[in-house]
Amino acid sequence: MSILRIISLGAGVQSTTMALMAAHGEIGPMPDAAIFADTQDEPAAVYDHLRWLSSGVLPFPVHVATAGRLSDALRAGREEARIPCFVGEGGLSGRQCTRNFKIRVIRRKARQLLGVGPRGGVPPGAIEQWIGISVDEAIRKKPNDVAFIVNRHPLIEKWMSRDDCEKWLSNHGYPVPPKSACKYCPFQGNVGWRRQRKNPTDWAEIIALDNWLREPPQVIRFHGHLYLHKSLKPLAEADIEEPEMPLFAGSFGDECEGMCGV
Repeated sequence: MSILRIISLGAGVQSTTMALMAAHGEIGPMPDAAIFADTQDEPAAVYDHLRWLSSGVLPFPVHVATAGRLSDALRAGREEARIPCFVGEGGLSGRQCTRNFKIRVIRRKARQLLGVGPRGGVPPGAIEQWIGISVDEAIRKKPNDVAFIVNRHPLIEKWMSRDDCEKWLSNHGYPVPPKSACKYCPFQGNVGWRRQRKNPTDWAEIIALDNWLREPPQVIRFHGHLYLHKSLKPLAEADIEEPEMPLFAGSFGDECEGMCGV
């Protein structure tokens, strides 16, 4: 049986390094394709970087697949678009965004590349999916929950950290990519919020979404007050200059699906 090898391309530091290392023959066998699951809510810099990767830099095709714009689906009341938020009463809210707007999108596209429809059977192990988790985030590594896809983590095999990835990119003359994540994702922490604030258009959109979460209909829907910032304050009022622990500095260690921020 011929195995379809795909890269889950988030267009961040780790997945970019993994893809370019494959292009250089440092990870093999050569992938058949890369798939970018587009939530349509990434920062503009991520899309610019993705266009560069897709311009012939990689020796295999880069496919962009999407389930639509995540924030529009959230505002439309679709439960599968729930994002993680900090709850006023404590803890994190339930989330469905990664599974429905990342994992399943890549899975559907991979089936299409195999020429198999939504209800068609796929043999176990037919797809090898490369995921850009580095050793400093190895806690996020997990097996796939479908038999026909086997997850592989080449950066962990190479014992490479995020810093090692940045060094590899610089040593090979490549730009270090921007952080890949939805621009309003609470897991990015203050480092990410400061980055988003540099783009006034994106920042205004993020602030509007944060305020929308606490409008009366949404408080009823979500059974409480939700916040994008860990301080449980409106993002417009939160102290995003405050230092923080690594989780909230952008390690995405609490993003247990292992598919975001790479």
